[in-house]
Formats: sequence, structure tokens, C-alpha cells
Amino acid sequence: MIEVLVVDDDTRVARVNAAYVEKVPGFHVAGQAHNALEALRGVETLPRVDLILLDHYLPDRTGLEVVQEMRRRGHQTDVIMVTAARDVATVQAAMRHGALQYLVKPFSFAGLRAKLEAYAELRRTLDGGGEAEQAEVDRIFGALSAPSEPGLPKGHSPTTAELVRQCLMKADGALSAQEIAERTGVSRQTAQRYLKLLERTGRARLTLKYGDAGRPEHRYVWATRA
Repeated sequence: MIEVLVVDDDTRVARVNAAYVEKVPGFHVAGQAHNALEALRGVETLPRVDLILLDHYLPDRTGLEVVQEMRRRGHQTDVIMVTAARDVATVQAAMRHGALQYLVKPFSFAGLRAKLEAYAELRRTLDGGGEAEQAEVDRIFGALSAPSEPGLPKGHSPTTAELVRQCLMKADGALSAQEIAERTGVSRQTAQRYLKLLERTGRARLTLKYGDAGRPEHRYVWATRA
């Protein structure tokens, strides 16, 4: 089993990502951390950590600083950055510090699964040992190039998608499009459009709230809590 440490400052997001990891054959969640200090402690105290799913925006240090500190301490644990940070400078810095993959939020289970399966293939290739011909080298590097999940449909903004996603994930229960709109600052129509997208991709579930009269109100809940 590949032991994974899931690091995200939002406990609910960490739980969702951990649940995703556990659904991929061959992977097991060794632990969760919600800040840089906990992440570094986990690397040093857990029985084994093969891979870290590491958010960049942590309350005490950035994910990149965590990687730097790990390397300074001599830990060569593999890292996949899982974050909303998408500026080129951060991506380049992650690569320079040894991150094997960079998965941009929002993402689906399919998107994370593709990255994890590519990582597992890379480990199988490297575990074979021996000398590598050019074809073998190409296969090793190719294992890191598994396609991410398809991009958002035309006309959808990644920033807005992340706003709606985070709002729904942090909610204590089901929310209507109007409630999402009020909490995120987008229009009700925009909130409805992104909620339907989350429902179609299986990340949100639709529930109906019946009132005294008229049509039932459509309310949405994050799929893992439905």
C-alpha cells in the first residue's frame, strides 16, 4: 500500500480528499494535517509516509516552505501539490522543489485518481531498478504526465467554480442557489449554473424542500455528506 499524508487547512476539505484517496486501490491514508507544523510532524512521526497531498495555502507556512523544510531535514517524501494556487511562479517553484504533480482546485475524484494512478505507475517503474534505456526513461517521465480531469465547460470561471465549491463544502447542510449567491457574492443565476455543474459531475447532490405551496425549492449538499 502507498501511505498518504493529506494536508489541507480546511478540515472538511482534508476529509473529502482523504476519502478520495481511500477509494483508489493501492492507496491508504496514513494521516491528516491542517497546518505546516502538523505536516512536518507527520512526516517525522508516522510509521511511513510515501506521498503527501499538500495544499499551498496553510495558516503558518506555505506548502512550498513545507517542502523546503522537509528537504532540509533530509526527507525525500514524494509530494503532489493540491491547491487553488495557479500562478505560474508558484507552479515553477513547486517543480523546482521536487513536487511530482500539481493538481489545481477545483478537481473531481476522477482528476485526483488520475494523478494517483500515474504516481503508482511511476513507483512500479522505479521499483524495477536496473539500468534504463531511453525508452525506459521516457516511460518513467511519461508516468508523470497523466491527463488531469477535463477543464470546465466553456463560459465557466475556475475562480467562481472554486467559490461555489468551497461554500458548499463548508456548509453545515443543504443550501439553495440564493443562499450560495448571498455567501459568495455572485448572482443567483450564476450560483444555480455552477451548482448544476457540481451535481452533473457527482460532487453535489440535489435535495428538494417542499413548502406550503408552489414548486419545491432546490437545495444542494456536498456529495460526501448527502
